[in-house]
Amino acid sequence: MVKIFEAKTVEEAKQAAVAEFGVSEERIVFNIIEEPKKGLFGMKGIAKLEASFEPSRAEIARDYILSITEKMGLEMTAEIEENEEGAVITLDGENAGTIIGKRGDTLDAIQYLASMVCNKGQKDYYRITVDSRGYREKRKNILIELANKIAKNVLKTGYSATLEPMNPYERRIIHSAVSEIEGVNSRSIGEEPYRKVIIASDNPKRSGNRRSDNGRNRNFNRDSKDKKRKENFEPKSLDLKTSFEKDYKRPKPEDNLNAGLYGKIEF
Repeated sequence: MVKIFEAKTVEEAKQAAVAEFGVSEERIVFNIIEEPKKGLFGMKGIAKLEASFEPSRAEIARDYILSITEKMGLEMTAEIEENEEGAVITLDGENAGTIIGKRGDTLDAIQYLASMVCNKGQKDYYRITVDSRGYREKRKNILIELANKIAKNVLKTGYSATLEPMNPYERRIIHSAVSEIEGVNSRSIGEEPYRKVIIASDNPKRSGNRRSDNGRNRNFNRDSKDKKRKENFEPKSLDLKTSFEKDYKRPKPEDNLNAGLYGKIEF
């Protein structure tokens, strides 16, 4: 970002650049184009300088987010807190609840777009997390509690449970919580945006065990006939690797727990 600033003095021009860019003077590179000249009655002319500033990716994301909230008619502030993997941008304002949306949908959408903008043309990935009023932590705790409750029921009954569709971040929270519970496991199935988590027992019960003896007797004759048909049937070579099975076995980002709770978004 490069702009030309004019003022009565060089110092005033520099302060105008600081106010415009919203950063400290040390982060701006100045190139003085013209300085006021000393005349008979004092300084004559104006100071003119070129100021260049390279915003960080966190600042690019923040400015983009604020441009969105402004167009939404919301007066928001955005605080940046950088960490080893990227930055957390916390939004605040009178309508902070509006920016969260139902189950964080609006927050997730803004986070996705901001990540795309600040990582455009970059080789390495800079992780952006957008939060408001502590929503991320609250939602995380709710999901951990849910995972523990479902896992407890799965251990008790031996039957697996399928959760409602969740985004990658929330699925990773569930996987992480389940991984700490002995006797259960979890996996993700389906495609976005309907991808969901299944929590299962390490020693699952078979649904066939529920059949009564009377049921087995009623099906005895039918099973015998089916057996004879199978003996006379020559099986053909079938390709069972359907597109669904291939997609199911393909590794998904949220299945890697080492990626952290808010991992890279695959575009």
